[in-house]
Amino acid sequence: EIGPGVYDIHSPNVPSVEWIEALLKKAAKRIPAERLWVNPDCGLKTRGWPETRAALANMVQAAQNLRRG
Repeated sequence: EIGPGVYDIHSPNVPSVEWIEALLKKAAKRIPAERLWVNPDCGLKTRGWPETRAALANMVQAAQNLRRG
C-alpha cells in the first residue's frame, strides 16, 4: 500500500477535486487502485483550518469519485 501525496501543504493553494483525481489516476496506472491511499504530502500544521478543511474535503471527494468509477 502506498499513499501518494496529492496536496502540497507548503502551497497556499487548495487543490481542486479534478487536480487530485488526475494525480490519483496517474498513480493508478502503476499501482492497483485498491492499494492507494489518498494523503497530503506532509502534515497540515502549516495550514489554517479553513484551508485544511477545504483540501481534505476535496481529497475525500476525489477518492469517492474514483471508487465509483
